[in-house]
Amino acid sequence: MDKRPAATVDEYLALVPEPARTTLEKLRANIRAAAPEATEVISYGMPAFKYRGRGLVAIAAFKKHCSLFPMSGAVIDRFKDDLEGFHTSKGTLQFPVDRPLSAALLKKIIKARMVEIEARYKG
Repeated sequence: MDKRPAATVDEYLALVPEPARTTLEKLRANIRAAAPEATEVISYGMPAFKYRGRGLVAIAAFKKHCSLFPMSGAVIDRFKDDLEGFHTSKGTLQFPVDRPLSAALLKKIIKARMVEIEARYKG
């Protein structure tokens, strides 16, 4: 991937080689569908989505995998059974480019993160 920093999500995606670009574009569409009120930004050099001004999730492409960053270790813990077979750590979920998260699982993660944001940042 080109090392120039991207200013927008579209610029970031344009720099990602296939097949990772298509994988991230599908993730982006599914995130937008699950959280239509979320706004897109570049955060830490990655496409990120904010909900009510707070970090919802971020996505990124790497040489051998793609990642979803739910910005919450609790969300990863909550869905650990659903995430079996994927590499996870406290803040990231890695998956092969050719085996992305299902739209249904991604939606559950997004909705759980939105509830967490609502509860934590009332007002």
